[in-house]
Amino acid sequence: MSKKINRKIVGYNVVKPQDTQNPALKAKARADKAEPENNIVRMHEKVARPESLTGSTYKIRTPVTEHAFYITINDIVLNPGTPYEKRRPFEIFVNSKNMEHYQWITALTLIISAVFRKGGDVTFMVDELQGVFDPKGGYIKPGTRGQYVPSLVAEIGNVIEAHLKMIGMIVEEEQEESRQAVIDEKRRQYEQLQQMNMKGAYPTGESGDFPIGATLCGKCYVLAVVMMDGCMVCLNCGESKCG
Repeated sequence: MSKKINRKIVGYNVVKPQDTQNPALKAKARADKAEPENNIVRMHEKVARPESLTGSTYKIRTPVTEHAFYITINDIVLNPGTPYEKRRPFEIFVNSKNMEHYQWITALTLIISAVFRKGGDVTFMVDELQGVFDPKGGYIKPGTRGQYVPSLVAEIGNVIEAHLKMIGMIVEEEQEESRQAVIDEKRRQYEQLQQMNMKGAYPTGESGDFPIGATLCGKCYVLAVVMMDGCMVCLNCGESKCG
C-alpha cells in the first residue's frame, strides 16, 4: 500500500520492526502528525507583497505646520480563513503639501516599512518614536484635553500606536475601576477647592478640560498636574509623587 507525501521531506529515520513499540518514537510520530505549524505563514522579509492590501489613512494637524499630514498604513492578512489568521502592518506612507520635511519623512517611512516586513514584535518602534523631542519645542495637540506632543516624529509614533491597537498587536490596558474612582474623586475635590477657597484664581478651561493652571505630567504627557494637599497629582492618569 502506497502513501502519498504532501509535505516537504526535511529528514528521515530508519525504524526497525522492534522499534515500533518505543514510547519516544510513538510520541514523536504523534507530534509530527499533529503539528499544524508547518503550514503557518509568519511575517518576515521574504513574504511577497500581494497585488492589493488593506489599509487605513490617518489625518493629523499640527500647530507647527500649515498643511495637514496624511499617514497611510497598509496591512497584510496572513493565513486568511484559518484559526491562525492575523493582520500585520506591511508598509507606511506619509503625504503632505508641506515639502519642508519631505526628505527625512521619506527616509523614515522606508525604514519603518522595512521593520514591518521583518516581522516579529514591531511595537518597540512606538516608544522609540514617541521619545523623540523637537529641540524647538513640542506642542499641545489640538482637540485634546491638553495632550502634549514633543515632536512631529512622536505624532507619527502616536498614529502607529493607534493603528497597532486597532489590529490587535497592542492590547490597551484598561484602567482599574478603583484607580479611576480615585482620579475622579481627586478632580472633584480640586474643583470644590477652586469654588470654595480660590474664587476663580485658577479658572478651568472648556467643559471636560483640566484646569488652566495645571502643569505637564511626565507620565501621560497631559497638562493635568495640580497641587493638592501638599502633593502634585495628575488628574488624568493619577500619577503622584506621594503614592
